[in-house]
Amino acid sequence: MSKVVGALPTEVVVMNSLTTNIHLLLVSFYKPTKERYKIICEGSAFPSDQYALQSQVKFHACLPERQGYNPDDAIIELKPREGEYAIRHEDVLATIEKHKNELALVFIGNPNYYTGQVFNMKEITDMGHRCGALMGFDLAHGAGNLELKLHDWNVDFAVWCSYKYLNAGPGGVAGAFVHEKHCNNTELIRFAGWWGNDPNTRFTMPHDFVPVKSADAWQLSNAPVLPMAALRASLEVFADAGMEDLVAKRKKLNDYLRFVINEAIKKNKQGKNIFIITPEHEHERGAQVSLICKKNGKQIHQHLATKGVVADWREPEVLRMAAVPLYNSFTDVFEFGKYFDEALQLHQQ
Repeated sequence: MSKVVGALPTEVVVMNSLTTNIHLLLVSFYKPTKERYKIICEGSAFPSDQYALQSQVKFHACLPERQGYNPDDAIIELKPREGEYAIRHEDVLATIEKHKNELALVFIGNPNYYTGQVFNMKEITDMGHRCGALMGFDLAHGAGNLELKLHDWNVDFAVWCSYKYLNAGPGGVAGAFVHEKHCNNTELIRFAGWWGNDPNTRFTMPHDFVPVKSADAWQLSNAPVLPMAALRASLEVFADAGMEDLVAKRKKLNDYLRFVINEAIKKNKQGKNIFIITPEHEHERGAQVSLICKKNGKQIHQHLATKGVVADWREPEVLRMAAVPLYNSFTDVFEFGKYFDEALQLHQQ
C-alpha cells in the first residue's frame, strides 16, 4: 500500500473504514486553541467528510475553555468563482494566507468526488505549513488513481478507502497515512487500542499504552481478515502493474474519454445542455470525468446502464464516469462513445 500512496512502509496502516479513520486522525491533528481553531475544506466535499469536520468542531466546543465554537464559524469552505465549477489553485492558496493566524487545519478531498478536480497537494501543503496549519487529505478518489508522494510532499496525514480504484469491494478495509515525523512522536494525543501498542510488549498486557513508532499506533483492534485478504489480492495486482505505468495509461485513457464525449456532444449539438466540468488541464484531473447534464441527465444515465456502462448519477445534474487503467481498455472507451452518442440522439431537446 505504501507504494500506491508514495509513503514509507512505516507511515501507512490498513484499518477500519474511511470515516472512522478521519475521526481517529482528527483526534491527533485537529488541536484547536483559542487563537487557532479554523479548518479549511472544499465547499462541495463528500458529505461524510463534512459531517466528520462539523462533529469534531462541536466535540471541541463542549470543552469549557472552548465554548462558543461552532461549525459555521470554524469551517471555511473553498468554493469556485461565480460561473465556474472548479476551485482555482490561487484561490486555495489565498484563502490559506488570509486565515493564517487562526488556521488549525486544512483538510481537502483529492480529487473532489463531485467534479473530479485534482488539487496541487505539494503546493497547498507547503503553503499550509508556512501558515502554521496541519495538512490532511481524503484520498478516497486518489489512491490507485493519482501519482502520490505523501512522504516527499510532507503531508501530515491522509486517509482513503479501498473500494473505488483499489477494487477491494464495498465496505473494503480503508487506509491511513501518518508522516514519520508524527509517527516518532509518542506523546501525540490519540485514541488508543491494544493493537496500536508496541508489538514487543503488546502481549505482556502492559497497564499503560506504549505506541509503536509507526502509523500502526493508530490501530485499535485486530484487522478484519477477510476484507484484508481481498485488498491484498488487489494490491498484488497493483504491485505487478506498477503505479507509474498505470498513471501513464490513465492519462491516455482520460484524454480519449474526454474526446469521445466532446465529439458526441458536438455531433448532437448539445453543448449548452451537456458539458464537462472536470478541469481540462491534465495535472488537474485523474481518471474521472464529470458532466453537467442540465436536461435529461437521468435518462442518459439509464440508457448507458442498459448497455452495461457502469457510470454514476449525482444529484442534481452530474453524470460521473471513469476509465480505470487497471481493467478498462481503449475499446471500452470507444464502445462507451457509441452508447453515449445513442443516448444523446434519443434524448434531444
